[in-house]
Amino acid sequence: MQETSAIEHEETLTPRQGEVLDAVLALLVEGRDALTMTAVARRASCSKETLYKWFGDRDGLLTATVKWQASQVRAGNYDRQKLDAAALRESLERFAVNWLGVISSPTSIALNQVAVAHASSAKSNLGGIVLANGRFAIGERLKPLLEAARTAGLIEFEDAEEAFRTFFGLVGRDIQIRLLLGDRLEMTEAGIARDAARATRQFFALYGAKPTPAASAG
Repeated sequence: MQETSAIEHEETLTPRQGEVLDAVLALLVEGRDALTMTAVARRASCSKETLYKWFGDRDGLLTATVKWQASQVRAGNYDRQKLDAAALRESLERFAVNWLGVISSPTSIALNQVAVAHASSAKSNLGGIVLANGRFAIGERLKPLLEAARTAGLIEFEDAEEAFRTFFGLVGRDIQIRLLLGDRLEMTEAGIARDAARATRQFFALYGAKPTPAASAG
């Protein structure tokens, strides 16, 4: 059975709706903390009525925006029946590359900075929206791959959430917090690829299946 740990079965957005969500992200990058439906409608050249029809309310619009941004983080396709070490390594590295690319983008940095500010001041539910539809949703995309790899005897762990958090930490290190605090890290494609490969190697070192005594003797 072919499975995917990319975008889960969510309602497909039209190109026009994607443009609206890009407008929301653009406003956040520009520092528009007081994001309103009026501001979004003006930037996206559409009516507020259309926004309410498509997204429900402001929280619905923000939720769709976070999902739109987080949907870029994926581990690609894999076949549970043919999963081997090479396919697992490729999928984990692809996930790491996608995630590092997303979190280092100006749009994600701005979105997370606003979410942190709102969470500390209780100004809106944006912090909870980002957490639920960003970090937690991304974890649910990757954990089926980890569980399939455990079933295939490629890695060993007791708890999928703990294994995911370990991999997440190996990939991210202190990068996201430094970016959120204004550190101008140079995140090149080559550097991201190296970081992804390093994190995957370290994850295999921690969770790679150990040969049985009989196999070792053989």
